Amino acid sequence: MKTICLYFEIHQSIHLKRYRFFDIGTDHYYYDTFENERSIGDIAERSYIPALNTLLAMIQEHGKYFKVAFSLSGVGIEQLELHAPQVLEKLQQLNETGCVEFLAEPYSHGLSSLVNEESFAHDVKKQCQKIKEYFGQEPKVLRNSSLIYSDDIGQQVAQMGFKGMLTEGARHVLGWKSPHYIYHCALNPKLKLLLRDVRLSDDISLRFNNSDWDGYPLFADTYADEIARLPEEEQVINIFMELSALGIAQPLSSNILDFLKALPACAKQRGITFSTPTEICMKLNSVGELNVPDTLSWVDEERDISSWLGNPMQREAFNKLYSVADRVRIANDPRINQDWDYLQASNNFRFMTTKPSNVGLDRGIYSSPFDAFTNYMNILGDFINRVNCLYPEELDNDQLEAMLTTINNQGDEIEVKDKEITRLQAKIAKLELEELKLREKYEGGKATASKAAKKPASKASTAKPKAKQPVAKKAVKADEPTA
Repeated sequence: MKTICLYFEIHQSIHLKRYRFFDIGTDHYYYDTFENERSIGDIAERSYIPALNTLLAMIQEHGKYFKVAFSLSGVGIEQLELHAPQVLEKLQQLNETGCVEFLAEPYSHGLSSLVNEESFAHDVKKQCQKIKEYFGQEPKVLRNSSLIYSDDIGQQVAQMGFKGMLTEGARHVLGWKSPHYIYHCALNPKLKLLLRDVRLSDDISLRFNNSDWDGYPLFADTYADEIARLPEEEQVINIFMELSALGIAQPLSSNILDFLKALPACAKQRGITFSTPTEICMKLNSVGELNVPDTLSWVDEERDISSWLGNPMQREAFNKLYSVADRVRIANDPRINQDWDYLQASNNFRFMTTKPSNVGLDRGIYSSPFDAFTNYMNILGDFINRVNCLYPEELDNDQLEAMLTTINNQGDEIEVKDKEITRLQAKIAKLELEELKLREKYEGGKATASKAAKKPASKASTAKPKAKQPVAKKAVKADEPTA
């Protein structure tokens, strides 16, 4: 039986403000607050709220049959908390239905998986904690920023304990293979891979409102028919896209929400179900490994990472940012950490791209890639100065590594000791309970014995007067007449 895995990503770009060279050292706030508030408010009104209302109505209509998955970046959640909390409330309502799964992804929506394993692991763990805080779920499947994946990344994700990972069903990786099967990581077979169906996903997210497209207009029954016609053995159809595709990339006037709302009924008529990523990982076995030696993503025609690291400007900014990754982790300063999350966001590097793209790129305040690079490097210069004030640049890498090792070892020792303390406390509590039971048993037995000893004595003392008293009275009465 075929099943559709429908997944939406929610991420909000952090807009940096115009930051001059002469601001370095004097201004440590880097963000365009007005633009951040305006943009997320606009997206929430035109996309997130209408789309989430539609998905909630679909669940209410179809019950447990319809299921959907989401992932939210940590920085996106922070922006929603500040400027559009109603979106989070709507997501919590969806979560309460039991038909929604929330996936893990890097908190910063950054590119740390390409360069620093510790930063990547910390980023993902931080976002998982945020998901647990809001929705009570512990993510079991990971979605990396822009579906970035390689064999090495997959191995690390498996070591982090995830059961599955989403990535792109890129043609140059699959070759003759189909994206409609479950595969596994070439370096760790425990990690299952769910591959995005590029064509079926983009039919909705990119081409739905394009009147020049051969498939225009797209109807739900036509879409379901196309899925039903796939070979019987191809069981998994992964439809992955950004939630903003519903309302922003494809305007509401295109009736895209009506299309989405009609899809479950059309799919059900054709014997097609809906499943979450974890359900698919649990139910279906892998048909084989997927070799991805070079990093892929879901961006641009090349489906690689050239949109972020394709030119010297991008690589210079990227390398300079992650040159202080270990220092930031050691510092663990709240304000530094927040700026670190925002500066890691992948859109900062995307604005510097010189590549032509089929998908329109809004550079915001920047007039060119060079303008974006200059502004970012000014901000980065100030940020690194602040980090170096905490851990001076003179501290070489060996010393820094030694400090990191010491800190990590201390953390491990504390964790071991905490576990030992917990174990001993449980043992003490158990012994105290046993002692209490023995004491109650002993005192109860002693009290019973005492009662048993007292009962015969009392009977004897009461019986003796009763035996003597009548005899004495009779003797007196008998003697009186003779006197």
